[in-house]
Amino acid sequence: MTRTSIPRSVPGWLACALLLGACNLGAQAQTPTANTPKARYEADKKLCADEASAEARLQCRRDAQAVYEKALAASKAAKTSSQAAVCNDCGRVTAIKVTEKPGESNALGMIAGGVAGAVLGNQVGGGTGKTLATVAGAAGGAYAGKKVQENMNASKVWTVSVRYNNGATAEFDYEQDPGVKVGDAVRKSGNVLVRN
Repeated sequence: MTRTSIPRSVPGWLACALLLGACNLGAQAQTPTANTPKARYEADKKLCADEASAEARLQCRRDAQAVYEKALAASKAAKTSSQAAVCNDCGRVTAIKVTEKPGESNALGMIAGGVAGAVLGNQVGGGTGKTLATVAGAAGGAYAGKKVQENMNASKVWTVSVRYNNGATAEFDYEQDPGVKVGDAVRKSGNVLVRN
């Protein structure tokens, strides 16, 4: 490979700029992975050692570091945007709401409440009034028994709202705390969300 000669009075980092990166061509030819930002940075640091003064070496390292950081940022941004474009089931948690879900009631609660109400109603008044009190007690007791059973069987429901990368929204209900918080990156997996 032929080398272009540059006077020693020109700082190495400026020479690299003037030669449009020709100073890295030798490093790229020697290292098969020189296209990565890290390999290019390492090659640039080695070139900085050839500088005539400590000040020029320091400036060369600073420039190499700046180029390396820009390349890393660009690589990371490209990777993030390609992942976001590929994943249609990915998004972010926008809200979490916890509510009480009324419990189910069955005939047992109504029967127990009705019997208790009838017994209490039967002890009130006499004659026709006693009969009406028994019926009213049974009806009131059945309703009360139903409500007591519903309250005993009540449970919490966590509703997690998600906005997908494509702008669509969805809600997922959980019977237990799902372990995510607002702002978490998530992905839909079947009928549930998993952290991304």
